[in-house]
Amino acid sequence: MKRLLLVEDEPGLVLTLRDRLIREGYAIETSIDGESGLERASREAFDLVLLDVMLPRLNGFDVLRELRKRGTETPVIMLTAKGQVVDKVVGLKLGADDYVTKPFEMVELLARIEAKLRRVPPPSHPAEGYQFDDVRVDFRRAEVTKAGAPLDLSAREFQLLKYFIEHRGATLTREELLNEVWGYNSMPSTRTVDVHVAWLRQKIEPNPRHPQYVLTIHRMGYKFAG
Repeated sequence: MKRLLLVEDEPGLVLTLRDRLIREGYAIETSIDGESGLERASREAFDLVLLDVMLPRLNGFDVLRELRKRGTETPVIMLTAKGQVVDKVVGLKLGADDYVTKPFEMVELLARIEAKLRRVPPPSHPAEGYQFDDVRVDFRRAEVTKAGAPLDLSAREFQLLKYFIEHRGATLTREELLNEVWGYNSMPSTRTVDVHVAWLRQKIEPNPRHPQYVLTIHRMGYKFAG
């Protein structure tokens, strides 16, 4: 079941969209202002975000700009009463995947949602290296540096970081990490993942107490936002 976040402040439209999308087989979560929508879209796993432009506390353009700045690559369809071409251009340049002008036909919105969900790209697999902030990862040499200085990562920490990078933007469960990083034949406890994530944060995060790259997704797992 695909999980969608609807960020919209019109109660009638929220009710209408939520009920129809549930009938279409989607799991729907809602936020009624820009700030709460931004935090949920940044820290929770969604397959697509429906984002209104005219929102209280933080408008949709600012929400989208901050989402992309944080490394969230979830597809976003903008919803707005504005029909000017310039507004559509602004939204698309900020990273929107599509744009629907109110009032719209429900069948059109459903078709656009289905199209975007079909086109979600598979995780990328960097061939040689990857850099975020002042951290540089060399996959060929299995080396990591921060601000030019080498970081002493264990083999497991390096494999964990590599898996995070290859699946950046996706929420990864502890079970998936155990299977893919530790292997099916290894049987460490779930706590093992948490411990290794904590060690990794100590080495790559500017402030490990308030991580900005390896994010905890409540009750689900972790997401890499570097």
